[in-house]
Amino acid sequence: MKLQSKLLLNNTVSPSLICLLADTIRYLSLHDNKYIRYFPGHSKRVVALSMSPVDDTFISGSLDKTIRLWDLRSPNCQGLMHLQGKPVCSFDPEGLIFAAGVNSEMVKLYDLRSFDKGPFATFKMQYDRTCEWTGLKFSNDGKLILISTNGSFIRLIDAFKGVVMHTFGGYANSKAVTLEASFTPDSQFIMIGSEDGKIHVWNGESGIKVAVLDGKHTGPITCLQFNPKFMTFASACSNMAFWLPTIDD
Repeated sequence: MKLQSKLLLNNTVSPSLICLLADTIRYLSLHDNKYIRYFPGHSKRVVALSMSPVDDTFISGSLDKTIRLWDLRSPNCQGLMHLQGKPVCSFDPEGLIFAAGVNSEMVKLYDLRSFDKGPFATFKMQYDRTCEWTGLKFSNDGKLILISTNGSFIRLIDAFKGVVMHTFGGYANSKAVTLEASFTPDSQFIMIGSEDGKIHVWNGESGIKVAVLDGKHTGPITCLQFNPKFMTFASACSNMAFWLPTIDD
């Protein structure tokens, strides 16, 4: 079985990871290299995971058409939502709201304190049969939502109105690989890797592509994340590259 891992950004003292193994979520201590806790509950593969930016809460989405709410300190599910299709999900920067993308055509916004009452906002997107949504991310200022797909485009929408602001394309992804897209920490630029190992960068306001970076990756860049505080980011295929700004830039 394929083991996936996601860096856990929480308030714990020691660095740790959340690991996905099919339908089971595992909490790994990097200090001891031991699993601290298991989070059973999903009946099919987990495809989305998002850590709260303010506490030990996290959410997971699965092919069993559910989103579950968890607390790192307990193996028991703290909340359960049944949806009508495959979900992707993400917390907002304040940790008060989370977004759920359903069936690659709808974004629903939930208040974490009353999510059992249903979404307080729903945005219907134009459905594209050629690809599926693979991720959602809020910008750090909370004003934008970035929708990743396994096609050759990503979408930027207004987090308050649900209006599509830009559709970014022009990068290689002919094999429907799940490529991770990210905002820069200032929320001004959007970046995504491609199957040819290059990173494409757009201005979020104008929608214009401003750079194509070559990190000499040998395969599709499936992971791309910025440091939340400093002007550095990492990109990875089967190998990893760390990026720093230069004086000339």
